[in-house]
Amino acid sequence: YMDKINAKLGTSYHLFDYYGADDADRVVVCMGSFCDTLEEVIDYLNAHGEKVGLVKVRLYRPWSVKDFVAALPKTVKKIAVLDRTKEPGSIGEPLYQDVVTALYESGMSDLVVTGGRYGLGSKDEPPAAAFSVFEELKKDEPKREFTIGIVDDLTNLSLPMDPDAPNTAAPGTIECKFWGLGGDGTVGANKNSIKIIGDHTDKYVQAYFQYDSKKTGGVTISHLRFGDKPIRSPYYVTKADFVACHNPSYIVKGFKMVRDVKPGGTFLVNCQWDDAEFAEKMPAEAKRYIAKNNISVYLIDAIDLAAKVGMGKRTNTVLQSAFFALAKVLPAEDALKYMKDAAEKSYSKKGQAIVEANWKAIDAGATAFRKFEVPADWATAEDVKHEVKLEGRDAIVKQVRDLLFPIDKMDGDSLPVSAFKDNPDGQWELGASAYEKRGTAVMVPRWDPEKCIQCGSCAFVCPHATIRTVAMNPEEAAAAPEAMKTTDLKMPKNTGYTFSVVVSPLDCMGCYNCLYACPKSDYKNGGALTMVPQEEEAAQAEVWDYAVNKVSEKTELINDKTPKGSQFHKPLLEFSGSCAGCAETSYARIVTQLFGDRMFISNATGCSSIWGNPAATSPFTVNADGHGPAWNNSLFEDNAEHGLGLKLGYDAEQARLATMTEKLIETEGIPESLKESATAWLEAKDKTAESKAAAAEYVAQLEADGSDASKAILADKSYLSKKSFWIFGGDGWAYDIGFGGLDHVLASGNNVNVFVFDTEVYSNTGGQASKASNLGQVAQFAAAGKTTKKKSLAEIEMSYGYVYVAQVAMGANPMQTLKAISEAEAYDGPSLIIGYSPCEMHSIAHGGMMHAQEEMKKAVECGYWNLFRFDPSAPEGKKFTLDSKEPKGGYQEFLMNEARYSRLTREFPDRAKELFAENEEAAMARYEHLLKLKAMYADA
Repeated sequence: YMDKINAKLGTSYHLFDYYGADDADRVVVCMGSFCDTLEEVIDYLNAHGEKVGLVKVRLYRPWSVKDFVAALPKTVKKIAVLDRTKEPGSIGEPLYQDVVTALYESGMSDLVVTGGRYGLGSKDEPPAAAFSVFEELKKDEPKREFTIGIVDDLTNLSLPMDPDAPNTAAPGTIECKFWGLGGDGTVGANKNSIKIIGDHTDKYVQAYFQYDSKKTGGVTISHLRFGDKPIRSPYYVTKADFVACHNPSYIVKGFKMVRDVKPGGTFLVNCQWDDAEFAEKMPAEAKRYIAKNNISVYLIDAIDLAAKVGMGKRTNTVLQSAFFALAKVLPAEDALKYMKDAAEKSYSKKGQAIVEANWKAIDAGATAFRKFEVPADWATAEDVKHEVKLEGRDAIVKQVRDLLFPIDKMDGDSLPVSAFKDNPDGQWELGASAYEKRGTAVMVPRWDPEKCIQCGSCAFVCPHATIRTVAMNPEEAAAAPEAMKTTDLKMPKNTGYTFSVVVSPLDCMGCYNCLYACPKSDYKNGGALTMVPQEEEAAQAEVWDYAVNKVSEKTELINDKTPKGSQFHKPLLEFSGSCAGCAETSYARIVTQLFGDRMFISNATGCSSIWGNPAATSPFTVNADGHGPAWNNSLFEDNAEHGLGLKLGYDAEQARLATMTEKLIETEGIPESLKESATAWLEAKDKTAESKAAAAEYVAQLEADGSDASKAILADKSYLSKKSFWIFGGDGWAYDIGFGGLDHVLASGNNVNVFVFDTEVYSNTGGQASKASNLGQVAQFAAAGKTTKKKSLAEIEMSYGYVYVAQVAMGANPMQTLKAISEAEAYDGPSLIIGYSPCEMHSIAHGGMMHAQEEMKKAVECGYWNLFRFDPSAPEGKKFTLDSKEPKGGYQEFLMNEARYSRLTREFPDRAKELFAENEEAAMARYEHLLKLKAMYADA
């Protein structure tokens, strides 16, 4: 049957396929994409006189011993079996064991068989890894087990890889590498570039796109190949003919981009520097490589060009045009035409003005670059060591220096296993994101103390906690840096405090949310906040460090009921890798300000798990006492259960301590003060405010006592105070995949708090429709507009009668948001808060996510989103509160302001009209239904 399929498709697939020399003495057994890399290396080695081969496993189960043995060359003497898995405790990985068994049953147990692991954790495996396997098989006694692709200096099982291993790509293949910034359009432009080359030349093409763990504002690397022969290379480009740096900060930070340029290759840098400034900022290591390998260097100022032609900070099409001009893969006129056609196809849905701006950028980029003449003395450039002084806890400083810094430079693959020996179970120190200082914002806010009314709105909405309000006593104000701007604190009066709004220019994402939230902003003439180029605010970095690290928290100013008062809390979520303007992090940050020093968080996989804890760069942090959220990620399908498990486990431990305390009280001869503090703790342990003070006093008495019984309790003293248990996730988790578990957990009656970041779409995986998506919304799996209305998760959970439920939108009603969060946490039972979260996937018109908070307000005002609270603990007649006012119109205008809806009018206009009418009708009916609920609960 397989032969018939092969004949039909022109393929040659069997249960096992052999590739290589007929008389090979060394053979690798493998399955998966690494086989393509092995084939390249086999071709190279056999062409150079060696005899090697590969058995590709096409069908793993059922395993055929006869067909496997038949696929082996008769001359084979040594076999290496490669598994892309790790089976701790076994005598070998699954494929290895099958091969050994098959050979034994076939009377071939005299062959040398070794087993290797590869590709774990999506580790890229270049040809150098394949070369190392065949090199190991040359030995008289090769390692019985080994690993490739990593440097395992703990078990010493890894095979060494030659950094100068031959390039095995098909002869004539052009390889390119583009270093971009997430959200700058580099990836999109390169997708268009490779399509243009593939569609308009006879060349074969290939593209891979590599990302760091940030949602936007992170590092992207585009790997492009094109050539006259088929391309089999399933690995990243490491020997490039052309490398482009689209973000000048990568030069300053010392990213190792140049090392991937082939001798005689081209290096293009986007920057605003003149030649002297460029030479000053280039690392000595890069200079030496460029000079010794005859690299051609070109500079282009795509930043100013993009702004000039109306592209804002998106430099992608300018740089795409420069690439085609330098690569000369197409005639210049043809390249310009094809790029413009691709731009029109990509951006026509966003309007003709955007298309024409891209056309201008393409024209400008084709000739805007200039060649940089490499000085001869670069060949002997000497390294200048810049010792970065890090302050903080010893553990976090070590983690940052050893792990975060290389990982941030996309050089984490070079780290040896020993670098992670202190993190064997995946636990990371909190607060590492504060050391990143990514400096990705082009524009950052500047504060004017004379125009500020000290409302705190800017800090309240900031998704990345990069703008904060601080109050200083006279001593703190006197010691402040010279660049710090201050004014007298207006309210409360006569405190003697000075007030300041501080901004971290190197952490800010430039999302503009603070500017649009400021009631005293004046976009044209400048208000309390004005957006200025980041470089102009460089002096504020010192101000920020002083305010955050040296100024004490003024507890008497804290008021969790108001936006202003809540922002005098230190945020325990800061500088995350979320998108600029992200609403999710704004909500989560507020929760940490209120309860972060005693929080447990179970986080569903999704956007919030990506920005929530990329390895070694946790954005969750600690307060001055070293207390912060304990964060853990769980899967879509069991996150709620995992969160409940954290709660039940904690309760079990606390109950054990309570039993030990009761026995301690009954012990004869213990100090009266210890007995009193123990009794007081038992009475207060389930009360939020009281338990903290009671636990502190109890610990002090236990330490003073020093008995064995006291020491046993002290061993687990962290369980003495009452904790706050939160379960975070998006709508894809809560409405869809994890709904069964979520419903089960809320129905259990246990005191856990759930916060759903409702973006109405699967944001993290590319914009698939969820049950939270609304009528007429365009998304993946709903390309012609969703035909069913949004699931009413809130009402499903309200039906139990004992679950606290709230719908919030912080941009529409900050006070209501704060009240709902506080009420939910205070309620002695399960709670559910659903927060409306505008998203990049919504494609908000005229500025995108800079208008996220305003979009929330519009959603509530027109009736698209409703605000309400259901509190089972409230008195009869007051259990349900409808916080939304009657819709005031503009519903269709709201829909048309987001491309997730408006695009339907261009693709299916009649269908759009029908679905949007149904959408509005359902929204108005929903509000009427909420009015009936309000009346019903009022009469109860």
